[in-house]
Amino acid sequence: MAIEEEPVPGIPEWVVTFGDMMSLLLTFFIMLVSMSEIKEEEKYRAMLESMRRQFGHEASMASVLPGEMAQANSALSSIAPSQARALRKNLMKGGNQVKSVTGEHSRVQNIRQGRNSTNGGVIFFGEDSSELTAQNEMDLLLIAQQLAGKPQKIEVRGHASRKPVDPHLGFSDHWALAFQRGHVVMQFLITQGISPERIRLGSAGAFEPVDTGLDPEERKRNARVEILMWDERVTSP
Repeated sequence: MAIEEEPVPGIPEWVVTFGDMMSLLLTFFIMLVSMSEIKEEEKYRAMLESMRRQFGHEASMASVLPGEMAQANSALSSIAPSQARALRKNLMKGGNQVKSVTGEHSRVQNIRQGRNSTNGGVIFFGEDSSELTAQNEMDLLLIAQQLAGKPQKIEVRGHASRKPVDPHLGFSDHWALAFQRGHVVMQFLITQGISPERIRLGSAGAFEPVDTGLDPEERKRNARVEILMWDERVTSP
């Protein structure tokens, strides 16, 4: 008569696998709930960038093959360009210390960093000139109307192109030429009722060009004066 063997004590192996699967599902749902509670876009972008790195995209063959690779998940394709920019402004809270995006075109003008209002404008000069034309004066009249009667500081910043300065014109270098352009614009604004205490005058020489190409016509756009009104009020001494 055969004797039945007693079953091995313990739980079946499939129960362990089922438990692991349920733990993963629970973790996944917790992550979904956490993502739905993120209200700040910068934190959301930082989280997406972290997930992309942790799931190994940078170590996969797709990251080293030449040419552009389409996103496997179409839902992420619309936000992919901004993933790498996540939290760059705040390195102390996990931001990415990488160079900012400069745009798809070679001419990306960033006049000044910081907060500024939309009031202001740009006055263009001849490459060898610091004199206002009739068109310059008309443009400055419109700008003066925008700036008048407000308490904020105004920056008048002169610029020059990289064309060599002719010493016979009375300017020793690009700095002097750019400063004279700014000074002329400042004086015109003062005649239009802009208080001198609101104006900050500066010169960037030829070191903040709008166009860095070799086309002489495009290069002329660097000979200019920028006028900006900042979010900074004039303080009485």
